[in-house]
Amino acid sequence: MPLLIVVIGILLLFLLIAKFKLNGFIAFILVSLFVGITEGMEPVAVVSSIQKGIGNILGFLVLILGLGAMLGKLVAESGAAQRITTKLVDKFGKKNIQWAVVLTGFIVGIPMFYSVGFVILIPLVFTIAAATGLPLIYVGLPMLASLSVTHGYLPPHPAPTAIAATFNADIGKTLFYGIIVAIPAIIVAGPLFSRTLKNIKATPLEGFTSPTVLKDEEMPGTGISIFTALLPVILMAVAALAELFLPNDTVLKTILVFMGNPVMAMLISVLVAIYTLGLARGRNMKQVMETAGSAVKGITMILLIIAGAGALKQVLIDSGVSEYIGGVLEGSTISPLVLAWLITTVIRVCVGSATVAGLTAAGIVLPLVEGAGVSAELMVLAIGSGSLMLSHVNDSGFWLFKEYFNLSIKDTLKSWTIMETTVGVMGLVGVLILNQFI
Repeated sequence: MPLLIVVIGILLLFLLIAKFKLNGFIAFILVSLFVGITEGMEPVAVVSSIQKGIGNILGFLVLILGLGAMLGKLVAESGAAQRITTKLVDKFGKKNIQWAVVLTGFIVGIPMFYSVGFVILIPLVFTIAAATGLPLIYVGLPMLASLSVTHGYLPPHPAPTAIAATFNADIGKTLFYGIIVAIPAIIVAGPLFSRTLKNIKATPLEGFTSPTVLKDEEMPGTGISIFTALLPVILMAVAALAELFLPNDTVLKTILVFMGNPVMAMLISVLVAIYTLGLARGRNMKQVMETAGSAVKGITMILLIIAGAGALKQVLIDSGVSEYIGGVLEGSTISPLVLAWLITTVIRVCVGSATVAGLTAAGIVLPLVEGAGVSAELMVLAIGSGSLMLSHVNDSGFWLFKEYFNLSIKDTLKSWTIMETTVGVMGLVGVLILNQFI
């Protein structure tokens, strides 16, 4: 019965969001109330559980996502994203253009939300395709594969960061393992897969055929652009290496681990970006702060949806559902990593949102980590992979791609949906291989 209630709750979540177009945060709160009360909790206790879940998840994420949004906006508005793109294209040449856009998507995608990265980089993709005479899908899909993977796999993006917090996974290790898994997933789903789509004719969305781009002198240098965009990754990676190789109780290790803490890494990166991409470019502090402020406004609803998912997770725990599911799955011979991936995939297909799918699945499979001895970091990546599976008409990313590339639904399914599914399958394969060595 507890499992049936969870299934009904997820179906209700799907109906409220997909069919009735209810706001995701409100839908999560209503479903949390339904699950808690039908599981036998006192109504007041359900409300307390919702409050606790929201507080637990946002206490950590407000800092990460707020600072991450500021960094992404500074990278975009300063022209650093455009500089990275144009320089890589110049270096790689027409023959290797796909690898240039893959690297661009990866570098820019790490500090930037998917939808922001998409809107910023797509006009540059249109420009590159027009200048080289190459098919639009051939140029664009590899970049979007990179953006999608960073969105689904890697901190400091909302879903993987929140899932890592749920499992108490180490952010640095999650990022390190995630990059290892991400590389082959991007290569297969991006450059290799796009070469099979020669029959799909895409055209740029009207109004983007001649995008306005910054002049060379208006953009920051290549080195400072790449350094600033990747600084959070550098700091977290150094901290992870320090944890592994430096002796305990040394001053150097303490400093490196402190600076590599996700919150500190993002704070340091934003402070650096304020100077390198703002003040050093001739902008005054008021202008830079206006940019940072506008960035935070854009993530309000993301934070609320994540808060709603945190509420449902806490209700599943407090009502005993998580323990029940853990007990049911305890004797299963299927790998917890595969189970987590499958559950996330089902929710992703039903609900559409990768973030919602990942966070909802995390609450359901939490007992698997506690009882099975599986790596928390790999569970984050397994769930992240499942959250990207089978994107279709209930996913906003599907429509972004369709409309910007002027494709039919059939061609969008043949290109975008298969690309996302390839990323999800490759992610699971990578996690299972990595699990043999960790």
